[in-house]
Amino acid sequence: MGDGEWRVGAAEGGRLAARWWRWALSAPDEESPVGDTTGAYAGWRQPRDLWFLAGTYGGRVVRRCSIPSGRPLFFPVLNTRRAAVPFLTKPWRLEVTRASAALNSSPLELSEFSSKPFPLRGIPQVAWGLWCALEPLPPGQFVLEVEAAAANGFWIDTTYHLTVTEPRS
Repeated sequence: MGDGEWRVGAAEGGRLAARWWRWALSAPDEESPVGDTTGAYAGWRQPRDLWFLAGTYGGRVVRRCSIPSGRPLFFPVLNTRRAAVPFLTKPWRLEVTRASAALNSSPLELSEFSSKPFPLRGIPQVAWGLWCALEPLPPGQFVLEVEAAAANGFWIDTTYHLTVTEPRS
């Protein structure tokens, strides 16, 4: 299992960030994993090769959800996106004043990734963020705490109570 960190390089991280945004914004508002305040929609159209955890639209959120063992996790700590238009193809970076993630109180490594332009609802986008990548978790109970704030006043404080289950055969 290693140390729990899944080593993701810059190019792969950028691709994963783009995939995450397409996933996160694919849900209708009433089933959005990002707008979800309970964890009820955490399983929305998850890819087969990994498991995305949603960010939030800000503030304090506590979610409870089950996830399958055997899949790496990828999630934002603080992230943004914007349309990639001619002469403005650099991502929108937030000025981060604090950012952390911890699994069962053990600090996790954060990585800064930017995407290349990717299509989202027909409009090229670029994404930026501080992200976390974890190797698959063994079956059991875990508490994931994510906190971050930006100089513009935006802040998040998210707690995930994760139940990792054996995949059904």
